[in-house]
Amino acid sequence: MPAEYLVISASLRPESLSRLLGEFLARELKGDHIDLREFPLPMCDGDAAYGDPNVEKLRACIAGARVILLAVPIYNYDANAAVKNLIELTGGAWEDKIVGFACAAGGMASYMSVMSLANSLMLDFRCIILPRFVYAMGDDFEGGKITNANITKRLQQLADSARRTRVD
Repeated sequence: MPAEYLVISASLRPESLSRLLGEFLARELKGDHIDLREFPLPMCDGDAAYGDPNVEKLRACIAGARVILLAVPIYNYDANAAVKNLIELTGGAWEDKIVGFACAAGGMASYMSVMSLANSLMLDFRCIILPRFVYAMGDDFEGGKITNANITKRLQQLADSARRTRVD
């Protein structure tokens, strides 16, 4: 049975800080957690890549969820390429989903970086974007843990927003 809440950790880095955000959200929501490192994906080629077994598995998980929270690293003032590739490969499965973001970045300059991805999801797939998102930086973590209480509180608020938001 598909999970109501799906958290996708999009970092491919072994010591990902955004993955810590995703793991927290999955526990908070008692939802499914997908780590993209466990689902190697081909680059979207507009053709054969759509039939890849991992693409088909992820498409089914995304299609079955009501709410999807993306835990993404920010590279070069944007969400990482792995999450954009995932969205390109799974396309229509995103239709009418509620989507939220938890980001880990190196500095404050990229605070608005998820907006192009959010706009794409809204315009292409009619997703409802949760206006509350979490943006954390390196000093919010230590020893593989979230150490900033404000980030923990904001993650809980994001989870609460995900629970309350409905699309009819």
